[in-house]
Amino acid sequence: MINAVNIHKYFGQLKVLKRVNLEIKEGEIVSIVGASGAGKTTLLQILGTLDKPSFKNRKGVDLTSSLEINGQDVLKMNDKELSRFRNLNLGFIFQFHQLLPEFTALENVCIPGFIANRPKKEVETEAIRLLTYLGLDHRLHHKPGELSGGEQQRVAVARAMINKPKVIFADEPSGNLDTLSAENLHQLFFQLRDELNQTFVIVTHNEELANMADRKITIVDGNIKDINNIMVIAEPVE
Repeated sequence: MINAVNIHKYFGQLKVLKRVNLEIKEGEIVSIVGASGAGKTTLLQILGTLDKPSFKNRKGVDLTSSLEINGQDVLKMNDKELSRFRNLNLGFIFQFHQLLPEFTALENVCIPGFIANRPKKEVETEAIRLLTYLGLDHRLHHKPGELSGGEQQRVAVARAMINKPKVIFADEPSGNLDTLSAENLHQLFFQLRDELNQTFVIVTHNEELANMADRKITIVDGNIKDINNIMVIAEPVE
């Protein structure tokens, strides 16, 4: 489903990711953990096409990278192609929901479908189905300010799923939830995987969620380690 090869990332002279190679299979739940500043969110954003890897090192030498998602090399797409690919194939869940406060739960869920130019009735029907599946059928016309934190995050899950994405990327999805709501959200991810073969890539500081994943990836100083805590790729020569 995802095949990332030779991914680097620089911010000025600071090197955040160092020749990362990673493969994620369809229907797999992968957690990404590590200390603050290790590069977790940067890697998630690159895998999710929200950012791009660096194509030159600090000496200006070209770096050869590739990122294939569902068989397509997204690094070769122009901005318009990439935006459409992201809208149709990828879903995102963030720590603070990022729901639009002026819209209802139903309207928030529908937005990615409308951006994809799908028929209004089709999108609304699918949004209602998803919200009902997530136990929010009684909250369709409530705005985010009228929902609990757990309910808001379930609306965000429905929004991420509205276009039937190949992969859902989640950045600290339970970081702003109470213990019970966090546990319910974690169980929901595995339910969605088991029932819909959904692929998840999750950045988290929650050890319980990280350990529940099919595979836990640890980032240390821009390098990734496998489940046995063995360094996968050493830092390359500049």
